[in-house]
Amino acid sequence: METIIASGIAVLGTLLGSGITLAYQQRTADRSHQFTRQEKLRQERLDAYSFYAGALVNYRRCLVHLWFCEHQQPPPEDPDTVRIRAYELRSNAQEALFRAQMLTDDETLSQDAEKVLADVTVVFKAHSRSAFDDARVRTRDDISRLVSTAKRHL
Repeated sequence: METIIASGIAVLGTLLGSGITLAYQQRTADRSHQFTRQEKLRQERLDAYSFYAGALVNYRRCLVHLWFCEHQQPPPEDPDTVRIRAYELRSNAQEALFRAQMLTDDETLSQDAEKVLADVTVVFKAHSRSAFDDARVRTRDDISRLVSTAKRHL
């Protein structure tokens, strides 16, 4: 009888040990999976935010060039050619914006990103050199501020 009780206790101890080991392994696997998921999301956000900032800078640069093409005599390049390039760069910036918006959890960051694109779009519409220079500085600072804000969400 004592042998049966001792065997039963040994079996229960083994089962309890196996159960505890399984629980720890599952918890470790869940943590590992969660960490991997969070790291992948962080990397995707980093890529999206970086690509969007780069697209904004390229689009802004093209619009600055377009302004000079339209306001200098003789223009350094055909304004229609630059305008077509600006449309393509705007499309790239919008695509990057959509990707960044889909990856962010912060509605304020999403709205700020959209506002910066809208502000960059009107850079070349300035009628005077001083308004143009103000728009250039403002949009450059807006892009830098957006990058700083996005960095906090990684």
